[in-house]
Amino acid sequence: MGSGLPPLKALLAFEVAARHGNFRLGAEELGVTPSAISHHVHQLEEFLGVPLFQRHAGRAILTQAGQTYAREIAQAFGIISGATTLVAPQSQRGHLVIASGPSFAAKWLQPRLAQFVGLHPDVKIRLSTLSGRGDIETERFDLAVVYGRPPETDHHVEPLLVERLRPLCSPALAAAIGLRVPNDLARATLIHSVNALTWAEYLRRMGEPGLTPGHELWLDRSTMAIEAAVSGLGIVLESEILAAEELRDGRLVAPFGEGHFHVEATSYYLVRSKSSRRGSNLGAFETWLRGAIATANLTIRQA
Repeated sequence: MGSGLPPLKALLAFEVAARHGNFRLGAEELGVTPSAISHHVHQLEEFLGVPLFQRHAGRAILTQAGQTYAREIAQAFGIISGATTLVAPQSQRGHLVIASGPSFAAKWLQPRLAQFVGLHPDVKIRLSTLSGRGDIETERFDLAVVYGRPPETDHHVEPLLVERLRPLCSPALAAAIGLRVPNDLARATLIHSVNALTWAEYLRRMGEPGLTPGHELWLDRSTMAIEAAVSGLGIVLESEILAAEELRDGRLVAPFGEGHFHVEATSYYLVRSKSSRRGSNLGAFETWLRGAIATANLTIRQA
């Protein structure tokens, strides 16, 4: 391997850990142990001379250097994947290629894929991630779940899913600050992530347009923002879809309760590739996807 290039295994371990925001999930994807992922990440950190993750109670949050490196590495792997498909398209023959944003893939879709595989063991699934809505014009896929309405495209696009966004934080932080109404957010750190609703718009809708928070933290992935909130770093404005596991096991709470303190938005869209292979496998996956959404008590939007 040429000078300046880190070990490939370490790069692979870092890429899956960063994409999932979790060493365990990354290990499951590669078929190795979490300790192996940790070893390779440590090896990469030593090679680079900078920490890539902050480790808190078994969880890993990307440092600023880690975020930058993950973004660049994802682009590099995307180039390699595209080159492989271009040179050897038969390598993906017979696979049903499903694409989605990285947070939805890691937090919602990937954990449920075992259900589909159990029902359709003969269908080969390749799950890929989209960095942005514009990727649907350059990436190969059969079906995609895209966050936010895509720009004008020849693909078939229809609304799929309504998400409910609300402030979420750790129970300890909610108690420490004494969060009861949105005005109390002035004493808090607000965690920003890329989603359908900004904190500024949320506060405007709650009648607090001039509120200034105590501190702010900006993260470019919902997975990182949710993990930061679980760690007690602040309050995140996030989707109950992506934070379902953390809400269910009590690591996150909605400090303002039910009431009118949430905002609903049609955020997820179903995109069928214009070149996709029409057939029973694609239909079976779409039927399963809609059923899984309904089972999770999420709101499905029909075209």
